[in-house]
Amino acid sequence: MEATTETEPANPMRTIKLAKVTVHISVGKSGEELEKARRVLTEITGQKPCSKQAKMTVKEFGIREGEPIACLTTLRGEAAATFLKRGFEAAGGSLKRSSFDENGNFAFGIREHIEIPGTKYVPELGIFGMDIIGTLERPGFRIKRRRIRQSTIGKSHRISKDEAMKFITETFQVQIRGA
Repeated sequence: MEATTETEPANPMRTIKLAKVTVHISVGKSGEELEKARRVLTEITGQKPCSKQAKMTVKEFGIREGEPIACLTTLRGEAAATFLKRGFEAAGGSLKRSSFDENGNFAFGIREHIEIPGTKYVPELGIFGMDIIGTLERPGFRIKRRRIRQSTIGKSHRISKDEAMKFITETFQVQIRGA
C-alpha cells in the first residue's frame, strides 16, 4: 500500500504519493565511527547503506577529497511510509513550514537515533543524529529521469509547498508549525 491522498482527485494524474525516503547520517570522518553509523543505519532501516565521499578538502576539519564521511540509504514503497511514521514520532509529530521546499520535498533532522520508536541503545555503537528527507511525486514524474526522450515537468503538474504540507498533514497526521 502506497501513501496517497485520502480524497482521490477527479484526475488520477493529480494524485500525490510518497516516492522515497532518504535517511542520511554524516559523521565527518572515515574509519570506525563511520562503520558504527553504518551499523546503526542498517539496524534502523533494515537495508544496507552506501557511503558518500567528501567533495572537497577541508584542512580545518581534517577531511580529504574522496574520503568517505557519511552513509545513507533510500527506502521506497511501504518501507518508506512505515519508517517515515516512526521518524515523525521521533520528531514530536510536527514539522516546521521551512522544512518544505518549493518542489514538494521535505526534510527534518533527529538529534539522537534512539528517539525513533523501537530502537534500543547499544553502548558499543553510541548515538548518532540523522537527516530524513522525503520526496513526493505525481504519476508522470518519471519523464524527467528516463534515459530516452527525457523532458521537463510542467508547472501545473509540479507539487507546490502548500500541496505537500496538506498531503503530509492528511496522510501522516503531522502538524505544521509556523504556518
